[in-house]
Amino acid sequence: MKTADLYRREFLTTSLSGLGGAALTALLAGDGAFADGKPKRVGSAIVSPLAEKPPHFAPKAKHCIFILMAGAPSQLDLFDYKPALQKLNGKPMPASLLEGVRFAFIQKDTATLMGSDYQFRQYGQCGMWFSELLPHIATCADDITMIRTMYTDQFNHHPGQLLLQCGRPVFGLPAMGAWLSYGLGTINQNLPSYVVLTAGRGSSGGATLWSSGFLPSVHAGVLLRNQGPPILNLENPKGIPSRLQRKALDVVRELNQQRYEEIHDPEIASRIAAYELAWRMQSAAPELTDLSGETKQTLAAYGVDRPEPKYRSGRVGTGEQYKSFARSCLLARRMVERGVRFVNLIFASWDHHSNLKRDLGYNTGMVDQPIAALIRDLKQRGLLDETLVVWGGEFGRTPLGENRPGYKAVTGRDHHPYAFSMFMAGGGMRPGYTHGETDEIGWAPVRDGVHINDLQATMLHLFGLDHLRLTYRHQGLDQRLSNVTRDSQVIRELLADGGRAS
Repeated sequence: MKTADLYRREFLTTSLSGLGGAALTALLAGDGAFADGKPKRVGSAIVSPLAEKPPHFAPKAKHCIFILMAGAPSQLDLFDYKPALQKLNGKPMPASLLEGVRFAFIQKDTATLMGSDYQFRQYGQCGMWFSELLPHIATCADDITMIRTMYTDQFNHHPGQLLLQCGRPVFGLPAMGAWLSYGLGTINQNLPSYVVLTAGRGSSGGATLWSSGFLPSVHAGVLLRNQGPPILNLENPKGIPSRLQRKALDVVRELNQQRYEEIHDPEIASRIAAYELAWRMQSAAPELTDLSGETKQTLAAYGVDRPEPKYRSGRVGTGEQYKSFARSCLLARRMVERGVRFVNLIFASWDHHSNLKRDLGYNTGMVDQPIAALIRDLKQRGLLDETLVVWGGEFGRTPLGENRPGYKAVTGRDHHPYAFSMFMAGGGMRPGYTHGETDEIGWAPVRDGVHINDLQATMLHLFGLDHLRLTYRHQGLDQRLSNVTRDSQVIRELLADGGRAS
């Protein structure tokens, strides 16, 4: 290995507790460094800009809040009302439907259909169906686009989450937030363009779900905490005055500049900007997470002070999850107000192979009020039209009850990639619209199926980006989010204007 490579690796692995992934915002745009959207020299260093870049055509959305419900919520108990499934409860499925089907745990020979324990009714002028578990989100029906016919190629969690977030079920790919950051840059100076907030016990995919992959590291998601110091080790050490830290940063910058002039590695310029962003974030990030300026009405609407229920799911970890998730939803709105491009809000887990009735009730009780408050709050502030809110998991749950060996009773549902539900709001989506239809038991789409890659192509379209043109050369291919091996399509029926590019 060359000496230059060793120096480079040493620098990358010691750079400010991982903040290099957040580095290149438009820190130098105000100085004219990126006036025409191309890198320019600052001194003798070449800086890769994250300045705001023009889209391919006029966008509808400027921000995205993607709420990933990791573990796969049961669409049959929340959105996809199936009276026939109730009537067939306890009966076997036709063997022909099970040919070639893979399950994670179900024993096909003895599995039977399982209806929902919950009541459904229609909401809003649009008549959208919701179960009794989501009374708050249901009141937003006329602002929601419901997709009942999502499907995926993956039936296990980590591959499914990678496909949903990154376009393919393999490691080392950029997440959707990284692609948007790469394609459009940032519209804020003091916060990362792509931020991640987590709740619950953590998703199966972990940090692979917000990676920059083969894109420059500046586009990776930055994990923020919703209480206390937003990023560990970001604060200035006690006893170190700000002016001394500024001098130290200037010295480090000069040394890095000298190193760049020796080996001309553009990543060093990125790391210089990372330190500058961290310097600015020392003021911006604590202000972001300080909710003291929010009204009592707003805090109550989100449920920031809600107590934990007496029964809590064993699948979400410890701590006050109800309060934590509510804070994350409120912070997502505050980030959008401050120009953050993409917010990933990841909560786990919805993997209800057993104890479905009690555990699903706990999870929906946690997310229902804050998400509804988020949609209403964005709308009230005039932000919903330019903010795309997305809710969903990596796949759904099967209409069959899970008869896993060793369990005395059937109390849950297995993984189901063939049909599941997701909903979206704002950002140019068609409000009050339900897309597609599944068969009478919710097994598969009978019309208007939407593959995960089609959803990604549609989301990029809302941001004014042609998914076929948003590419990055890697390993000899022009890689893209919507998968180079699949003919993905923008689903124009989902869009408020029919998907007309202007």
